[in-house]
Amino acid sequence: MSRTKTLADLGLSARGGADATITGITVDSREVEEGFLFAALPGARVHGAEFIQYALRMGAGAVLTDAEGARIAAEVLDASHVALIVAEDPRQVLAYTSALWFGAQPEVMVAVTGTNGKTSVSTFCRQIWMALDLPAVNLGTTGVEGAWEAPLAHTTPEPVTLHRTLAAAAENGITHAAMEASSHGLAQRRLDGVHLQAAGFTNFTQDHLDYHHTFEAYFEAKAGLFLRVLPEDGTAVLNMDDPRVVDLEPVCAARGQSVLTVGRGQGRDLRLVAQRFDATGQDLRFEWLGQAYQTRLKLIGGFQAANVLLAAGLVIAAGESPARVFEALGELGTVRGRMQLAATRANGAATFVDYAHTPDAVKTALSALRPHVMGRLIAIVGAGGDRDTAKRPLMGQAARDNADIVIVTDDNPRTEDPAAIRAAVIEGAGPEAIEVADRAEAILRGVDMLSPGDALLICGKGHESGQVVGDTTYPFDDVEQASVAVSALDGVNP
Repeated sequence: MSRTKTLADLGLSARGGADATITGITVDSREVEEGFLFAALPGARVHGAEFIQYALRMGAGAVLTDAEGARIAAEVLDASHVALIVAEDPRQVLAYTSALWFGAQPEVMVAVTGTNGKTSVSTFCRQIWMALDLPAVNLGTTGVEGAWEAPLAHTTPEPVTLHRTLAAAAENGITHAAMEASSHGLAQRRLDGVHLQAAGFTNFTQDHLDYHHTFEAYFEAKAGLFLRVLPEDGTAVLNMDDPRVVDLEPVCAARGQSVLTVGRGQGRDLRLVAQRFDATGQDLRFEWLGQAYQTRLKLIGGFQAANVLLAAGLVIAAGESPARVFEALGELGTVRGRMQLAATRANGAATFVDYAHTPDAVKTALSALRPHVMGRLIAIVGAGGDRDTAKRPLMGQAARDNADIVIVTDDNPRTEDPAAIRAAVIEGAGPEAIEVADRAEAILRGVDMLSPGDALLICGKGHESGQVVGDTTYPFDDVEQASVAVSALDGVNP
């Protein structure tokens, strides 16, 4: 990557025709260095234009903002004579500018959106590629994992971080990448500028209404992956078992995109025909364009079949041989924090950890675990603070309807009263639910209840390594706590 580029190199046009030589890009005024382009974007609480004065003091060579931002900072901008780019959609402009600035991306890229399953599908894509000896990564909630690794603060990072990461991956020899496309990231145009061969849609249920406000706005954000980011010559891989995802098929076809359908129904390109469950995994029978295949998955949970087949569809759409892809499915391993076996008691009862943090995800996880369990199914559930409040009683109800025993505890209360959050969850979980405020104690209580043939599912935090209380994140890992509980109760290492 060249150390400097002009605004013209980046496809930008400043007011008055001014040009500037850019030495870097950032959305954080504290990171500005001499000659940087500072993107002052509208935010939920404050407009980035409020920080333009600080960016100019640090030596910014150009400012990208919208008309409102130009108005807010008019006085300091007029006094500085800095190159000013005013865009109707500065987030999208920043995304394309970041792509041009950093340049390199892995040669083959796919993205997946949906309420649940994004991490699993992107991880399975990476695992399939690596089984085929292709250097690959997945990017999202769990960071960058695979043949090259790096941390990420968000599921879909802002464009500067995202394209810096993609360029670094390419420079480290990564040729294949699968990324999660969150609704926030799509609504904020963070993926624009990413070159995709294929995109997948897992499912659509309630989540993030605190941000999107309506189901339609939430769906439109996710649909943007296909209507805006995926090019017209790309392939849409759609889970046709979901009634809202079905709506996208004619829209994608009208854009000229190929559509690869996945699901249980007749006529699907990649069709799940049958599943058989046992204590350690499941056997799948499926069809590809009418030809039958069978494989063994070392994965717990019936929903994993849908995730695996969607991942297989994405890898096929991105150019790999179907036969080779299907051969690799038996090598797939558990995704961190997704129906992960955390510990097993001396009596054989198992404890699982899952990221299920929506009502549908809780229902799906528990109902999927049930066929693997001979005894009782115990669920630990909570809800996050400062997030969609409407789903809290629905979380409790999903646990009550699909588990034999429900323990309600704290998730990430953030700045809300934890007791009030638990009360909302218990409203749906019912009076028989057991309330245990301390999450570590709740896990210990749940593990202590396990008899032979039982299973415990700890919902909500999955891979997370911290619990957010107030504005502080305290170290906390559900998998680790489950192991500690088993060790304490059985006197052995789990």
